[in-house]
Amino acid sequence: MNDTPTRPSRRGRMRLLLGAACAAALAVAGTATATNAYAEADRTVSSNTTGTHNGYFFSFWKDSGSASMTLRADGRYSSQWNNSTNNWVGGKGWATGSRRTITYSGSYNPNGNSYLALYGWTRNPLIEYYVVENFGTYNPSSGATRMGSVTTDGSTYDIYRSQRVNQPSIDGTATFYQFWSVRQQKRTGGTITTSAHFDAWARAGLNLGSNHSYQIMATEGYQSSGSSDITVREGSGGGGGNPTTPPPGGGGGNCTATLSAGQQFGDRFNLNVAVSGTSSWVVTLNLNGGQSLQNSWNASVSGTSGSITARPNGNGNNFGVTIMANGNWTWPTVTCRTG
Repeated sequence: MNDTPTRPSRRGRMRLLLGAACAAALAVAGTATATNAYAEADRTVSSNTTGTHNGYFFSFWKDSGSASMTLRADGRYSSQWNNSTNNWVGGKGWATGSRRTITYSGSYNPNGNSYLALYGWTRNPLIEYYVVENFGTYNPSSGATRMGSVTTDGSTYDIYRSQRVNQPSIDGTATFYQFWSVRQQKRTGGTITTSAHFDAWARAGLNLGSNHSYQIMATEGYQSSGSSDITVREGSGGGGGNPTTPPPGGGGGNCTATLSAGQQFGDRFNLNVAVSGTSSWVVTLNLNGGQSLQNSWNASVSGTSGSITARPNGNGNNFGVTIMANGNWTWPTVTCRTG
């Protein structure tokens, strides 16, 4: 194949160490879940290791330098590295990958070559895969063969395939394909619907193996500096990205207000509100924690956080709002009464 990307050789060393360590971790953590009966204290790791912490699988690897990762409550970890580090990678997730819906949030501050991605492996066949959410100065799919695109979770992802020939893997030196979904609009927080990527890859002729190895939300740095503070969890509520839809509307008497999705951005989302039953109305939107009103149109809206109130301003019974998510993408509840 001639589609081998021109990527730094650093990845080979990382795969070898991660693969060997994760194979051992699977034996003791294969049934780990994201719930646990007790909370483990924060733990900082700065040497190569894998294991479980607060119910989540984790992996940390570096080849030199001062990179470190602090394991925190639940699925949270923070990291920091500087230019003395040649290459490091670490994150939290699951010992066994699957078609789960993943929500993550936090901060990511790279200076140079780095990326933030959902990262995993399968066997039968052996496949290394990435859902790249954000990256620094180097796109890790550079040199790969473009296979199409998929639109999911608020953005279009470009799909690529590359091949590694006689390179280290979780099963030793092998030849295998890499599958990539690279988000066009970078973000650091949102929902990743893994089934959307898996299915899009399959439609492009890229079939994952039948035996999943680990799946982590990883931060990596290569000859760069930076920091991250990431929390990962399973499920699509409350972590950012794709707004979570509640019941469609609320009302009292003959007044009903119905929400529908508008455009979504990296840090905010639009909602359309349709009022029926009366032309004299008062609509209340109860924003969720951390959210605030950025903009509105076709109504007179008061308030910026908590409960905001909208009344007609002569532009009919349909209006819209822009809500700053601040990490909370759950739609507000809505009620309507006659004015």
